[in-house]
Amino acid sequence: MADSNEMTINLVVLGKTQTGKSAAGNSLLGSADFESHLCPSSVTTCCSLGRSARISGLIRRNGRESALRVRVLDTPSYPHSALSKQQVRDTVRAALAQHFGEQGLHLALLVLRADLPLCPDESDDTIQLIQELLGPTWKDFTAVLLTHADKTGEAGYSEETYLQSASSTLLSLLSSVQHKYIFLDNHNSIIREERNIILRKLLNFIQRNNYQVLLKHSKK
Repeated sequence: MADSNEMTINLVVLGKTQTGKSAAGNSLLGSADFESHLCPSSVTTCCSLGRSARISGLIRRNGRESALRVRVLDTPSYPHSALSKQQVRDTVRAALAQHFGEQGLHLALLVLRADLPLCPDESDDTIQLIQELLGPTWKDFTAVLLTHADKTGEAGYSEETYLQSASSTLLSLLSSVQHKYIFLDNHNSIIREERNIILRKLLNFIQRNNYQVLLKHSKK
């Protein structure tokens, strides 16, 4: 938190190749900080931190309106087409310590494609990575971002009917993270109102967690 009238939330996006991690990070930031395009191989090869401008009108603290800043750490996909699993783990762990060691991490966002069914064992690698990075309380600090939701909408699914038809694997995962999930369109840009709705949901998840953080360096 920069001052009493400003709040910063720290997020990291994690997921498989071509799930839309970087595009999701850009949507949250309201910018194009992260490279994102269709490619037959993994696009992101290193961690990158993006920062939003000051966002007004979303939160009130102590009866006063507070400004919000969002920081998002984009990460290489896991598994990756060019990097070993150990390389990805070491890279992400070092970046989390570098960028969020002072203030801590509020949420890890597991990015999955809403337009593809989640089959058994498919997300195990990424979930294992999150467990290794965040420790035993990872479920309290993880939310699921379901990208490409515009395609499910075009197919006639609302969020409610989508979840009614979803695989037991996805439903079990959502239950394990206390139903912290957000549907996200994968347009090149989302309008401010849509972004604010998504940020309010993230703030609600963080508030439900009593604004706790992980990975914060203890001061000696």
